[in-house]
Amino acid sequence: MNFAIILSILSWVVLLQGALLILPCIVGFCYGETTDALVYLAIAALCILIGGLGRLKKTKNTTFYAKEGFLAVSFSWIVMSLIGALPFVFTGDIPNFTNALFEIISGFTTTGSSILTNVEALSHANLFWRSFSHWIGGMGVLVFILAIFPMSGGSTMNLMKAESPGPVVGKLVPKMQQTAFLLYAIYFAMTVIETILLLFGGMPLFDSLCHAFGTAGTGGFGIKNDSIAGYSTYLQVVITVFMFLFGVNFTFYYYILIRRAKDAFHLEEVRWYFYIFLIAVLTIAISLTCQGGSFGYNLQQSAFQVASVMTTTGYATSDFDLWPQICRTILVCLMFIGACAGSTGGGIKVSRILLYFKQIKKELKQQIHPRQISIVKMDGKAMEHSNIRSCNVYIMAYALIFVTSLLIISLDGFSFTTNFTAVSATLNNIGPGLEMVGPTGNFSEFSVLSKYVLMFNMLAGRLEVIPMLILFLPGTWRKV
Repeated sequence: MNFAIILSILSWVVLLQGALLILPCIVGFCYGETTDALVYLAIAALCILIGGLGRLKKTKNTTFYAKEGFLAVSFSWIVMSLIGALPFVFTGDIPNFTNALFEIISGFTTTGSSILTNVEALSHANLFWRSFSHWIGGMGVLVFILAIFPMSGGSTMNLMKAESPGPVVGKLVPKMQQTAFLLYAIYFAMTVIETILLLFGGMPLFDSLCHAFGTAGTGGFGIKNDSIAGYSTYLQVVITVFMFLFGVNFTFYYYILIRRAKDAFHLEEVRWYFYIFLIAVLTIAISLTCQGGSFGYNLQQSAFQVASVMTTTGYATSDFDLWPQICRTILVCLMFIGACAGSTGGGIKVSRILLYFKQIKKELKQQIHPRQISIVKMDGKAMEHSNIRSCNVYIMAYALIFVTSLLIISLDGFSFTTNFTAVSATLNNIGPGLEMVGPTGNFSEFSVLSKYVLMFNMLAGRLEVIPMLILFLPGTWRKV
């Protein structure tokens, strides 16, 4: 185990977080929130000092393998969350550390679940940091570090694999640093475009930035108690479109940029992502229209909520907990399916769902024709056995965490629907669930134990389960 390289990476993370904390500090000063701004400035200075001192010590052995990659990612997200919760505590907006930690983990993991009963009571600095945490966590902090800082020695792909969502992670261009830079360039450009369109619709600059951060990271922290419901239809449509776009595999955008549109639309996952979205939107819109109201309005509301839930963003324009049972069932199913691999969205991912169906089809065919050789293909290419195996391990680990979490939080005595959707919302990084944790509810009533279980779920869901479980494996800590 190369602990030195892990500490070196953690130093980069702390240093970077210190730099990022300066932004909410500036926001605080701009809005005359001097005390809050000074809190952010003090924490930022401390992070820069600690991270800078950590970088002074040169690491002789810069080689790291998969184990170091998983541990570095897990520790990075834990440290980042512990530091990120401090401003909420010291400004007094969320004085309870457990609640503050829940809120910031929900932010960094782009979950959007909240313990707050009155979001609008927070200062502008805290509202900005809360939303900005989505943008930081959306693409991944270590992907950002890879994009701007050279990391020599060892395989940086191990970091990318541990932090990037999806069953398969590859290079878009030969060098890993160039790939990370390209991903963040696309991410940044799309965020800027959305911000401009929101400003064009009359949304204030502060609101536009916060909602663009939430959409880009598919996180969904609102700055109003009614989330997005109070904004115009134009603004809701813009956010709907960008929620959908940020749920698309970023490889699609890379192919479009290099003028390989044929390869972009050849991606099976992207096509099925579109089909599932379209079918869900039309089904819910028709169901709502049968209950009353115009089809056009119901279509717009349906598209918003389907995009919000499927991409695991979590914004809301209406209380879908009051919708017909078929609509709520579809939304719960979409919570599990999630967005595309290689996007900022959560959930199991469309690519994994496709692989599971292809495996079932393969097994059924082999039952009928035992001697027939069947190969599971994706995008016309044969899938490697290691990728299929990792998908199967993922779903088993996912199910184990889900059931265990459900059993533990059931000790609080809430309804099955509340508990089931609370675990679904956190493990899939959705945000809202149904009943007590619905669009108009929150997670404040859960016990301390349940909150820590749900926090673990948010981290496990964002990091694709395995990096968090490796922390509990005894062999991880043995020096080889």
